[in-house]
Amino acid sequence: MNIEQLTAWVTALVPDQKPGVSKQFAECIVPAGQLHQLCKDLRDNRNTQMDYLFCETAVDRKDGFHMVYHMKSTILQHTLVIRVILTDKINPEVVSVSDLWHGAEFFEREIFDLFGIRFTNHPDLRRLFLEEDWVGYPLRKDYKDSFTLER
Repeated sequence: MNIEQLTAWVTALVPDQKPGVSKQFAECIVPAGQLHQLCKDLRDNRNTQMDYLFCETAVDRKDGFHMVYHMKSTILQHTLVIRVILTDKINPEVVSVSDLWHGAEFFEREIFDLFGIRFTNHPDLRRLFLEEDWVGYPLRKDYKDSFTLER
């Protein structure tokens, strides 16, 4: 499947998705409420077979936190990037995909630790790198500490 075909396939499943701007991969922006079912369909469908989530990360933007999921079919050799925009910057939350790709457990723990994004249905959501009593989330743009330079 090429970029256009993969984007069309996602559009058929999630009509209100928005195409991304990547020239290297197919990219879609989808509503948070449709993320888990879409990922399950992408993993299980014989036309997509997205069997490998190779990166899950977050970006702190002005319009909210962008969750970014990079997935690949190691069988069919195509790649897709899915973005979900979380507009609640106070209590950001999205459903976990760790039941679909077990490697997501550590991606999501890292994101929780450094951005404070909560993952519903995660089997073990706790800090990964920082102490349990650490205050704040260091990769948020509004994070302040005694070492960070003011912008």
